[in-house]
Amino acid sequence: MFNKKNNSSGLLISAFKKAAFLICAAPLTVFAQEWPAKQVTFLNPFPAGGGTDAFARPLAAQLTEQLGKQFVIDNRGGAGGTVGASVAAKAAPDGYTWFIGATHHTIAPSMYKNLDYDIEKSFIPVAMIANVPQVLVVNPQKVSARNAKEFIALMKKNPGKYNYASAGSGTVHHLAGELFKIQTGTFITHIPYRGAGPAMNDLLAGQIDLEFDGLATSAPQINAGKLVAIAVASNKRSTAIPNVPTFKEAGLPDYEVSTWYSVFAPAGTPKPIVDKMIAEVQKALNNPKLKSIWEKNGSDTPNLYGEAFGKQVQADVVRWSGVVKKSGASLD
Repeated sequence: MFNKKNNSSGLLISAFKKAAFLICAAPLTVFAQEWPAKQVTFLNPFPAGGGTDAFARPLAAQLTEQLGKQFVIDNRGGAGGTVGASVAAKAAPDGYTWFIGATHHTIAPSMYKNLDYDIEKSFIPVAMIANVPQVLVVNPQKVSARNAKEFIALMKKNPGKYNYASAGSGTVHHLAGELFKIQTGTFITHIPYRGAGPAMNDLLAGQIDLEFDGLATSAPQINAGKLVAIAVASNKRSTAIPNVPTFKEAGLPDYEVSTWYSVFAPAGTPKPIVDKMIAEVQKALNNPKLKSIWEKNGSDTPNLYGEAFGKQVQADVVRWSGVVKKSGASLD
């Protein structure tokens, strides 16, 4: 039988819960409307001058213009980007520290056994801001090959003679080299650096023979004639270096590697603030000025935000785990 008293009690409890939710949500909504009220930090886990900087700094400048508060870059390089990630994971989740992540952070779980953060649990995925294909570049004074066929033949003829730089052990630059070796049956010695910037400096100086690098740092050097691009690891040619063929064109149809860069929030950051950041980043990436910079750096403008970007992170963790196991890649 229908109980009016019980129904009345249920309605009162429901009304109380709704009122309590509105009371708790109201301060967050106001906080989000007022955010940012002070300087905002983008924590970049790589040294200045690398591919991450090439996108993080223009984005920070654009957000400064849009929101009227300074967005600054804090470079915390080391251990393939895991040092900075650890710092970011422990940052106060108040909307004033954001983490600039990269594909490297989906590789780290397979390479580092004692990470004190979890890329899928310690952060909230906000946006993929850029997606840059990897390119194989050589110092023309050190490597005679000028195309993929010549390069593979040279590496097979001289196993272990040549070395390739990376932005650090466990980065996508490192795994791009290991994947290349798996698919071509070659052996090239890996030399890890503390970031793409230092690696590029030594490649240009002739201390290193070649590098699997993101176009953001390589394209200017290629176009200036300082480096020779062997092939691009994307499914189509890049507008930044349109005369350079893809690996697919060169006979390696399954060799496709890119470096994406992104914005994450420390776990616990209020959803209204995360949502506002997503909206502001989306607005910034649609700005013609940024679109032009992205094109010059060899990137398109991704359209991955929030949960959709989070699914990409999960998929890449699985993909790179397989490459690590097959190649035997390590931090040595």
